[in-house]
Amino acid sequence: MKKYMEQKTNIYNIIGRNIKKYRKQKGITQRQLAEANFLSDSFIAKLESVTYQTISIDTLEKIAIFLGVDISKFFDEDNDK
Repeated sequence: MKKYMEQKTNIYNIIGRNIKKYRKQKGITQRQLAEANFLSDSFIAKLESVTYQTISIDTLEKIAIFLGVDISKFFDEDNDK
């Protein structure tokens, strides 16, 4: 169970780092990303940090569309380096 929770936390950290990467590449602030997707600033901040933050596929897809990237890019472990 512990290993499962570590893997689960790890995937959310990968997603968060990749969202941050693409957001910064586009020159978009956390606030702009949050407002465009009807989310709170704190949600985006937690998502992009090492804080464990879950996200629905629907919300992830909306963020991907807004950032102009394929949703699969958010799951790429090598993409965040």
